[in-house]
Amino acid sequence: MTQKEIELVQFAHLFNNPWFAVLFAVLAVWVLVWKGIALWKAARNNHTAWFVILLIANTFGILEIVYIFFFSKKEKK
Repeated sequence: MTQKEIELVQFAHLFNNPWFAVLFAVLAVWVLVWKGIALWKAARNNHTAWFVILLIANTFGILEIVYIFFFSKKEKK
């Protein structure tokens, strides 16, 4: 076996670790919650461009948090 093949096998064993599954599930819930809130706020504020960007981009919740706290404020009329 070459060194590259050994490294690939070691990397594949990472996915058999139960903690990896737990981490993946927690990360998935984290992303879905923030994405849902951000998409809902963008739709309610008629921010079409933000809605599309948030729908397509996957930034592990970072862009969604930025939108919610800095850009989703309703403009005063």
